[in-house]
Amino acid sequence: MSTSPTSERAPVRGSGAAPRGPARTVALVGAEFGWGSGGKLSAVLAALAERAPGALHLVGLGSGLGRPLLTGHPVDAWYDLPASPARRDEALREIVREHAVVAALVVLDGEWARALEAAGVPTVFVDSLPFLWTDGDRPDLPLDVSVYCAQRCPELPPECHGVLGDVRELRWIEGVVAPPEHRLPRHSRHSRHSRPQKAGPGPYRSALVNLGGLRAPRLADWSCYPRLVVPPVLAALAGHGVREVHLAGNLPPETAARLTAPTSPAGPAGPAGSGVPQVTVGPLTHGAFLDRLAECDILLTSPGLTTLLEAGARGVPTVCLPPQNLSQIFNARFHHRAVGAGVRVRWPEGVCPEDEALALRTGGEGKALEMIYRAIAETAGAPEAHRTRDTLRQSVGTALRAAAAHRAWDGLATALGTGGAGQVADALLSLAGTAH
Repeated sequence: MSTSPTSERAPVRGSGAAPRGPARTVALVGAEFGWGSGGKLSAVLAALAERAPGALHLVGLGSGLGRPLLTGHPVDAWYDLPASPARRDEALREIVREHAVVAALVVLDGEWARALEAAGVPTVFVDSLPFLWTDGDRPDLPLDVSVYCAQRCPELPPECHGVLGDVRELRWIEGVVAPPEHRLPRHSRHSRHSRPQKAGPGPYRSALVNLGGLRAPRLADWSCYPRLVVPPVLAALAGHGVREVHLAGNLPPETAARLTAPTSPAGPAGPAGSGVPQVTVGPLTHGAFLDRLAECDILLTSPGLTTLLEAGARGVPTVCLPPQNLSQIFNARFHHRAVGAGVRVRWPEGVCPEDEALALRTGGEGKALEMIYRAIAETAGAPEAHRTRDTLRQSVGTALRAAAAHRAWDGLATALGTGGAGQVADALLSLAGTAH
């Protein structure tokens, strides 16, 4: 759960300048682990704009991975801080003084939450994964933070109770997502005002494939997952009659080009009517992603919880791709039970045993992540990787057929609720002394 800054430099101002005027300043931090933190920050910022328009200045700390998702939100400045704790803490105190920071919002980064509290800044910590933690994770959790917002979950394993029971100020909140009625900043040339009409031989015309942030701090080779998953997904979509695919995620252009090239195992990507999907590729801001989500006929996503909740709240048919990490094992299971359809794609037998990963978490999340990352990397580099991809192609095809026969997709969003962004915003405004 800790941020991994990449620089030993003094604080670097990403944009903006120290705000002036009577408005109060709030600091923002998102964990450098996938894009879920960026999505949650975006949802909370939208809720803040509704509750306190013009009443706050915003300063971002770290969060390099998630910053692109927040384009369009009124963040006055972004700072990269030194990696060493001593130098980081000194730089942090300087920023707090310069900007007169009165409160902070931290998503899933316990180290930052503790550092901000130590610098005298009351902090709201958002934990969207309370079902993961065991005693082995205690060192990473800010149990004494001013407000600890734990997102509801369908099931809380017994081994989590002791850890969460020691949180000083625990508040259970609904899902931290942007509900369908929220309008976020839009930055997509491809945005349309309505879903395209279905056409062709299959039940779906357009698909959104989402891989997320990909580059977790402990992940040595982030390309292994897309190399295993993207080609069979595109092949399965082509076989299902899908004509338009957008591949979203933190993929460099050259990697995306290789995975969607005519020589890839997925086959060529061509224009609509050619018998194969027309594939576009590129990361999306949070607002643009939600626009795409509203337009597409079906979503195929690595099972990040924020994405699953956002899709469920909008009633978008959703296929869960194989998990990239520990939390996604839980998320895919939650989604499977909540929607009641066979749309969960698992790793082929022998690739990444889920029960083994879950057992390892008693020593902390890191132990399980090591096993998952190693299993995916070894499979991607094995001579028989083509067999894994072929099995995944068949499994994705089966899930697509199951999705076509299913109608209700809001089970997970209904179970958790979607009002968490507003609840976090209210807690933050209370700490900042600007409660509405």
